[in-house]
Amino acid sequence: MQLSYWELQYFINNSDLLVIGSGIVGLNAAISYKKKNPKADVLVVERGTLPSGASTKNAGFACFGSVSELVDDLGKMDEGIVWDTVELRYKGLLRLKSILGEKAMDYKPWGGFEVFDNKQEFENCASRIHEFNLSAYSITNLKETYKVNKRKIVSSGFKDFKYCIENVAEGQINTGIMMRNLIQLAQSMGILILNNIHVSKFKDSGSKAHVLLTDGTELKTKKIIIATNGFAKELLKIKDVAPARAQVIITEPISNLKIKGAFHYQQGYYYFRNIDGRVLFGGGRNLDFKTEETTELGLTKLVQDNLELILKNQILPNRKFKIEHRWSGIMGVGSEKRPIIKHVSPNVVCAVRMGGMGVAIGSLVGEMAVNEMLAG
Repeated sequence: MQLSYWELQYFINNSDLLVIGSGIVGLNAAISYKKKNPKADVLVVERGTLPSGASTKNAGFACFGSVSELVDDLGKMDEGIVWDTVELRYKGLLRLKSILGEKAMDYKPWGGFEVFDNKQEFENCASRIHEFNLSAYSITNLKETYKVNKRKIVSSGFKDFKYCIENVAEGQINTGIMMRNLIQLAQSMGILILNNIHVSKFKDSGSKAHVLLTDGTELKTKKIIIATNGFAKELLKIKDVAPARAQVIITEPISNLKIKGAFHYQQGYYYFRNIDGRVLFGGGRNLDFKTEETTELGLTKLVQDNLELILKNQILPNRKFKIEHRWSGIMGVGSEKRPIIKHVSPNVVCAVRMGGMGVAIGSLVGEMAVNEMLAG
């Protein structure tokens, strides 16, 4: 593609930092770098018209973590890593709120509620509450981060869900409002965001870094941060990160809706909440992990039918509702939930594998990527 002198000088070449990906991590990396270097030329490039992965497609959970999720994590990962990640989630949300303010993300501290239809699973989780509260105390400064809440099942009007564990540190946000305000903050600082920019590869020549676009255009910069999360393998030779598609449905407004809060089911593979008088319900990738390990945005009959069935029979029994909209987003997951933040070459740092926790940890991960860049 032939570019003008103006395009080359003021849009394409000679940025101090080029961030690939305009999601929560990428924007926070750009904002953090600009705060440390106010005169720096910072460019963010994004493949989509909007952020393409999960930042504008997530369910808006603060993602602090449910008991069954932590039990599952402790069976797969070192205890220190598990609680370090919990701390990252908690402090990351605090950081996001400090950057934008609660109003600018419509934060609601209504708590999280893990529901169970299996008595043994509930009892196994309930038996760990005291232990988890002791571990969480140094993070939340709360004596009871987790507690059994029997009343929530009745007040929400559920069927078949018989048990509930509340997480008082959980909350929810309006994803759309949060991302719009984050984008506006970046732009107000003089950060340039270019959309529909498809990066094919990058190279580090030592004195400079270069990004090659699919149309043949080459961008020259001093430093690169790759914040593409679930799409990481398209640019990086990195093993332990894979895409994970999350499918979501949302109802039309429902009169006298009883559901209030962020709900988790089956180790967090299902999640639902209230928003604008509607029920947002997502998950189900555990039905077919192989098919959902994809970077293709789309829907499958298996997952969509399953979501509708649970919504009809267990979440909204004896209530009439209509599905207004369906969508999917792409997360980045791996064998552990700790994000990957590292130099891949002297002038290039990656910050990927959010583990479905981008809302919670994205702000801190963006800052950590900048610190890694400056330390290297």
